[in-house]
Amino acid sequence: MNDDVAGGLEEPAELQPEQGDLRLAAPEDDWSQADWERAAAGVLRKSGRLAESDPDDAVWAALTRTTYDGIAIPPLGTRGTLDGLETTGRPGRVGGWDIRVRHTGDHAAAVDELANGATSLWVVADEVEAGELAGALEGVRLDQTPVVLLDPSLAHAEALVALAPLHPDSNLGATADDDLESFVRLARQAGIRAFVSDGTDVHERGASDGQELGWVLARGAELLRSLEDAGVGPDVTLDLVEIRLAATGEQFLTIAKMRAARRLWGRLAELCGVADSQTRIHAVTSRVMTSAYDVHTNMLRGTVAAFAAGVGGADAITVVPYDEPTGVVSPAARRIARNVSSLLIAESHVAAVADPAGGSYAIEKLTDDLCRVAWAELGRIDQDGFEAFDARVADVSARRDADVATRRRPIVGLSQFPNPADPVPECRNLVPRWGAAYEALRRDPAPAHVFLATMGPLAQHASRAAFATNLLAAGGVAVDVVGATSGVDDLMAAYDGQPVVCLAGRDAAYAEWGSEAAQALRGAGARHVIVVSTGSNGDRSSTDAPEWADDSCAPGVDAIAFLTRTREALR
Repeated sequence: MNDDVAGGLEEPAELQPEQGDLRLAAPEDDWSQADWERAAAGVLRKSGRLAESDPDDAVWAALTRTTYDGIAIPPLGTRGTLDGLETTGRPGRVGGWDIRVRHTGDHAAAVDELANGATSLWVVADEVEAGELAGALEGVRLDQTPVVLLDPSLAHAEALVALAPLHPDSNLGATADDDLESFVRLARQAGIRAFVSDGTDVHERGASDGQELGWVLARGAELLRSLEDAGVGPDVTLDLVEIRLAATGEQFLTIAKMRAARRLWGRLAELCGVADSQTRIHAVTSRVMTSAYDVHTNMLRGTVAAFAAGVGGADAITVVPYDEPTGVVSPAARRIARNVSSLLIAESHVAAVADPAGGSYAIEKLTDDLCRVAWAELGRIDQDGFEAFDARVADVSARRDADVATRRRPIVGLSQFPNPADPVPECRNLVPRWGAAYEALRRDPAPAHVFLATMGPLAQHASRAAFATNLLAAGGVAVDVVGATSGVDDLMAAYDGQPVVCLAGRDAAYAEWGSEAAQALRGAGARHVIVVSTGSNGDRSSTDAPEWADDSCAPGVDAIAFLTRTREALR
């Protein structure tokens, strides 16, 4: 204890560990990889994912998942994971990141956001005329607050520079398609950045993480070439560029993407003979991962994305307000969007350590894999052009759509665990969200309920009934549940003329009285009979619908196709 501090109790000497004796693991905690394989294999055999005859090390293949870039992500990072890494480099941000908020012209709202946690403004040029920019920034200390323009005209850039002095992290926001030389002149005049290499557009079109990084590199290379032809050297150009990337709820991929972007941009600078790439990354939480229904789940997605971007070394982060998919952003949502970063920085101390993911076997490997994929994508773009790139993006988008439709890629609150009572938004934005097909079904309420004919006592039908209820709710279809039954008479007593019925029970009940139940319900007015097929309560036999049913559903079904058929039958 410090003798200079008065008060307190002396620590008993017997509680002091001997030097070199403070071990965090006991001898019985010394496990091998084979021990882990044995334990994991036991769990997978119980769930039916491994056969009894499969070796324990089959868990690696069973639990490894593959990204849309073809990168295999194993279930466990090991020291051997680091063998053969080709890239190096770590984030260099010191302290907290810039909390950047979108600004659409209301200067009072901008001042309020800056007074309550925001540290920079992202001005949407489509919402603010060039002549109105000074008014939109009234009351903002521009020498202390970075201002970044989104999709500006040259007039917007001139209007911003006229308000100098500006914070050096301000950015005119030009792209490789703009009047490059004029933007360079204005930026150097004001001592700010001029360009953004923006990957969020291709992300919203469906690009994978590697494709998004490859696109950012290709646009950066295009910018470097164009300006070099105009007499502007790469050392000057690189100092004027900011990278913009999407951050998703896939935590580890987003951490790796931010880290990979810095390495890749540094490699691009190295090839141009520039030692310091001056890499600055602006991360924006993904808009396409959000849902217009049960919008509060978007707070969870945005928080995970912001955390991952911050851990990955992003210099500025914009969290999309949770109700943005509805087309109307509330003050509460804007406040929470700001506070996500404030809490991560000031209370969770996520920014207190530079590159906290550095050294993690899994993250280092994933970062390196993304670098390789993105660099290869840059080569393909350079060789085949942007039209071929668009085709590759469309292919990834189609694969993702299929995963969303089958709920292999669930969207909580929309395709999984939806809230049937959630109202249809009065308006919406038109960003092509991953769950757009489910949202389209929800916007058109089903004309009738499905009669959920539960077969047997609760213990025998509960899991399949819950599966069917959840699946149908994802398409805006409500159910009328019978409850515990002992035979056809109980079903018929509860039936009220619904055009579609869904039988949910064990396979033994289907074999014993499923055909009789379906026939009786059809006789009472049912036009379409569905059976909750095997796979949804642990049974793993055939998933084909029996001959007495019109349709079936089970885990892995194309939910969009199934829900569309069911809704048609309800009309």
